[in-house]
Formats: sequence, structure tokens, C-alpha cells
Amino acid sequence: MRIGALSNETGVSVATLKYYLREGLLHPGTATAVNQADYGRSHVRRVELIRALVEAGQLRIADVRRVIDAVEAQDLSLHDAFGVAQDALVPRRTREGPAYEAARAEAVGFVERHGLRCRTDAQVVDLLADALVLLAQFGMVRAADPAAPVSTPVPDSTVLDMLVEPIVERAHFEVSMIPDPTDRPQALRWSVLGTVAFEVAGAAIRRIALEHASATRFADD
Repeated sequence: MRIGALSNETGVSVATLKYYLREGLLHPGTATAVNQADYGRSHVRRVELIRALVEAGQLRIADVRRVIDAVEAQDLSLHDAFGVAQDALVPRRTREGPAYEAARAEAVGFVERHGLRCRTDAQVVDLLADALVLLAQFGMVRAADPAAPVSTPVPDSTVLDMLVEPIVERAHFEVSMIPDPTDRPQALRWSVLGTVAFEVAGAAIRRIALEHASATRFADD
């Protein structure tokens, strides 16, 4: 198919597809003439992946490239490549200072306490630390160390313990849905898209449940 047909099938404008090509996110098509090329199903799948990462995952182009590089890296095991892709899905921001350092240590302790087989240097642990910083800042979790200065409260992550079991169960379910682990590119694509899609779905269901809980507690008042 020509780039116009690729645009029609994916719902992405020709201009955006050309941008993806220039940035190296979308692999070149098969040249048929000067400034003309044919594109196939692999291009459709790649555009779907890019679109999910940009629109649902809200990743920057540089982070989308990190995910794609992980998918394409043949020297990485499936699990290691998935870890790289997971890291790329974590928003980049400045993380420093005593409050963050305390929360990061607490996040590592949380992972270890629950026996979770996750790299302690994984960027998703940084994301948990971000949440703990916010929870401690607004007094939503108690300080693990009551003697700590008010400006740098150390959050007690045990308040999150009750969340672990159902989330781990859901994670096993998501990974079990990968259709063919021996097809590495397809398995990684499925893993990445599943991470984004289930994360969005989980957040949406949680917010629906919060509205339900609010109605149950407050609406009659």
C-alpha cells in the first residue's frame, strides 16, 4: 500500500507518518520510484504501537523511540527488553532532594517486603517513590519516622500493602494473555500495548468506583 492507504488504515495523517519516518520511529517502506514506497502490515502494526504510546501512554517522541529500540533489540532477552520498555513508559522528571530520597528508599523496601521480582533500579520504582512523596506531603500516609523533619516526611508504604495482591494477580493475567512468547517482536508489542491499555482501563475503572463510593457515602446527604 502507498502512504495514503497507510494513513487511511491507521487514522494517522500523511504528514504525521512522514514525521515518524524522519524520526526513525517508522521503518522505511520498499522503494518503488523516486519519493514513492510501498508499506505493509508491519508498518500498520508499528503505527498502531506508536499511536498507543503517544496518545494513550502520553510518551514523548524520545521515549517512544526507547520503547521501539527495546522491541527491535535482538540481543536482549524478552524479559530484559520488556524491562527497558517499562522504563521508557515512566515519565521523565527531576527527582532529587531529601523527600524523594526517603521515598525512594521506602519504595525499594516496599518491593523487597512483598518479594516482587522487580529491579530495584527500575524506573517504575521511581514512579512509586513519586506517589509516596505526594502522599506524605499531603498527610495521606503517616510518617514512618515521627522524628523526621516536617519538610522531609518519610512515608510509611504499608498503607499500600492491601493493593499488592489484586494488582499482582492482574499482572499475571495480563502476561498470560501474550499469545506467542516465541514470536519476540509480537510478544513485546503485545506486552507494551497491554501495559498501556490495561493501565488506562484500570485508572478509568478506579475513578468510576470512586464516584460510586462517593455516591454511596455522600449523595444521600
